[in-house]
Amino acid sequence: MKVLTTALLALTLPAVAAAQTPVTLVPLNAPELPFSVSMPKGWLGVNFEDGALGVSAVSAKAPPATLIRLLYAAKTGTPAAASEFQKFEQGVKSTGASLKQTASRTVGYGGVQGVERTYALTHAKGKLSMRVWYGIGARNLYSFQLTDTPQRFTAASATFSRVLATVKFR
Repeated sequence: MKVLTTALLALTLPAVAAAQTPVTLVPLNAPELPFSVSMPKGWLGVNFEDGALGVSAVSAKAPPATLIRLLYAAKTGTPAAASEFQKFEQGVKSTGASLKQTASRTVGYGGVQGVERTYALTHAKGKLSMRVWYGIGARNLYSFQLTDTPQRFTAASATFSRVLATVKFR
């Protein structure tokens, strides 16, 4: 899965921390993506070289930085949000981290319904908070994720909500 770092070149102005307000969103309309979205101005595109298709962006060059990932994969079989979350949770736990689900809700973005969960993650270097949404579209499975420190998570989550409100699927 390829990360579209080239599409994020317009966003590589000086980094803006997620906790700062107001965060300006700028349109990202890359034809390779199955959706359009507006991302925080000044955030940096990042390629984790994990094969993921979509957009990954961080609020700063060095940690701690807020991370937003808007990923997709071609739908195979009959995916379900519950099974996708199970795979996600097993993957996190396989790294030695512990994961505690703190919230869950059914919610749609851009006309695609899905399930969103919030997690508290503890790993060897500290703690993180995450929001993860899985949605199943006509052709693709979508995984939209926010990761940040617990101290900045509320502000980052507000920015993430603004980003998700701009998603339009093609």
